[in-house]
Amino acid sequence: MTRLLQHARVAVAAIALTAAPALAQDLGIAVGEKAPGGPLETLTGQTVDLGSFLGKQPTVVEFWATWCGNCKQLEPSVRAAHAKYGATVRFVTVAVSVNQSAERVKAWQAANKLPGELLYDRKGTVSGAYDVPATSYVVVVDKTGKIVYTGVGGTQNLDAAIKKAM
Repeated sequence: MTRLLQHARVAVAAIALTAAPALAQDLGIAVGEKAPGGPLETLTGQTVDLGSFLGKQPTVVEFWATWCGNCKQLEPSVRAAHAKYGATVRFVTVAVSVNQSAERVKAWQAANKLPGELLYDRKGTVSGAYDVPATSYVVVVDKTGKIVYTGVGGTQNLDAAIKKAM
């Protein structure tokens, strides 16, 4: 039931955000908190902990979906940020499980190849830990594991957000 409520909340928020984008730091986990880990799956089905990607170098985490219009809008910015910072910043995309399966995410990745790690949040545990308000929710974590930026929508300034973590 908790998973269903988390998914419903993400879906409703995603619909609401297409009408009026939220500002950075308005929704979700608080800036200044330690970024939580949690179980995710690789596209080959192996379980990994998001925490294993955090606290070593600056990390950009995007909560994303194949069907998300804001995610598609933000994608060129993500690609540009990865091209500019990929040698020093880790990029992790967390595919939410709302209205998409691991197989659908895997097929999308094969056709489109997002940069960085693409992981699947089958049970919504990580999305819940980050209080994800909608897809295309970005969390930037510094090398100590502290959240320095959160934002949602397709027009985020990732360059400025990443510079907060450097």
